[in-house]
Amino acid sequence: MLVRSAPRIALVLFGLALAGCGSVPMQTAEPGGDHPFPTLTQTSGHASHEIHGIDVSKWQGPIDWEAVRGSGVTFAFIKATEGGDRLDDRFRENWEGARRAGIARGAYHFTYWCGSMSEQIAWFQRHVPNEPDALPPVLDVEWNFDSPTCPRRVPVHVAQQKMREFLHAMERHYGKKPIIYADITFHREVLAGGEFAQYPFWVRSVRALPHERYPGRRWAFWQTTATGRVAGVTGNVDRNVFAGSRAQWQRLAQSGFRHQGGTQVASQVAAVPAAPAADPRGGHQAEPVLAAVAAQPATVEAGQVMSQTASANAPPAAVPAPDTPAMLAPLPRPRPRQ
Repeated sequence: MLVRSAPRIALVLFGLALAGCGSVPMQTAEPGGDHPFPTLTQTSGHASHEIHGIDVSKWQGPIDWEAVRGSGVTFAFIKATEGGDRLDDRFRENWEGARRAGIARGAYHFTYWCGSMSEQIAWFQRHVPNEPDALPPVLDVEWNFDSPTCPRRVPVHVAQQKMREFLHAMERHYGKKPIIYADITFHREVLAGGEFAQYPFWVRSVRALPHERYPGRRWAFWQTTATGRVAGVTGNVDRNVFAGSRAQWQRLAQSGFRHQGGTQVASQVAAVPAAPAADPRGGHQAEPVLAAVAAQPATVEAGQVMSQTASANAPPAAVPAPDTPAMLAPLPRPRPRQ
């Protein structure tokens, strides 16, 4: 019986292998509520993902964004601000260069824990335009032990409150659910209890698969290496992958990276105080403002005004070299969600 069944079993396995060719290695969780992106907890490695991107700052120097797009890069996270008074020297140059090349781009803010979050919010909004085709803004949360002015941790509840203040303000201003970037240490110490699960996560894990460093965390973007190479960028650059498929990415791009099913949810007033609004005279309003999101329903027109961000004619994603063999580890057994 075993011998007679072997060809049939082999045929079934062959069919499954063909069905999985070129697809995301694990079944993604579709967006729900006002969560805009599909997410994963586990993956077999970066090479299995269809949509690749980079993240850059002034340290990459001048970038040839047309060459970057030609290399298969679909999206870029671009450093914009740091604290309440520092603008990345190449932010505007990179922002416009990526837009002209048709690369989806989003801006990120590096948090200073000792600074006023309302000042950091105002600084980011002053410098990052609100454009319909842009990715949601990103809050970069890490402990900055090398800072000459704030090389320490703050209490967990303080860090979480500062994050909420920034995230609520960004959602009101840009009309999109912001993304949280967290490194391993900060996530373990501040976010490992499942906090902020309603937000898309961008995780960093260059020496292991994400589920090994961020157990249980669903992620939308994964920073896979700090030593990637891409045409158009001199030297090393961070490489990233998107959790979903190419088709899912294209649907998001057409909506301006808003989750259409969650527009009404995101537009409702949240019963939490927001950051004080900036006063033209330099101060802040004393009364709190409710977190009403200014997002409008995504329309076909909104998708039409966007640049050629993620069209069906986009070049195939380039696959970066792994930092270690662990990046191509066998597919882990999925664990039940809690």
